[in-house]
Amino acid sequence: MGKILIIEAIEKKDLRECFKIRTEVFVKEQGVPEEEELDDLDSKSIHALAIINNSPVATGRLIPIDNQNAKIGRMAVFSNYRRSGIGGDVLSFLEKKAFDKGLFNITLHAQEYVKNFYLKHEYVQQGETFLEAGIKHVSMTKNLSNSVCYHTQV
Repeated sequence: MGKILIIEAIEKKDLRECFKIRTEVFVKEQGVPEEEELDDLDSKSIHALAIINNSPVATGRLIPIDNQNAKIGRMAVFSNYRRSGIGGDVLSFLEKKAFDKGLFNITLHAQEYVKNFYLKHEYVQQGETFLEAGIKHVSMTKNLSNSVCYHTQV
């Protein structure tokens, strides 16, 4: 597969790559309206960009909510890289960013068909299935202060 590099997308060109991945996955593949996919929270978020062999392949964002809470969202992986572990790498990158900022309580809305991915990463389902952008989701949470791996260098 090649060497995986995950960066915080700060430069405009890197942010454009994140939005391109999200547009491909959510708008084109899943039919989410573009105006719902790209929102004003993007400017307040920390964006992760996964790159393999100089090609952007996955993204996700971390939205700080207050001094202890954050939300992870817009996790998207190009179809030919799914189930390769890259999504877990992006998730871990965002969790580390949250932990470093003292944001220990993470919430996310997982599409129902990938909730097992988040369960494997120690997220806990909260409540019942609901519709978001016409797609079944579940709310999930994780407390990073209980995660041993963030108390050492990742």
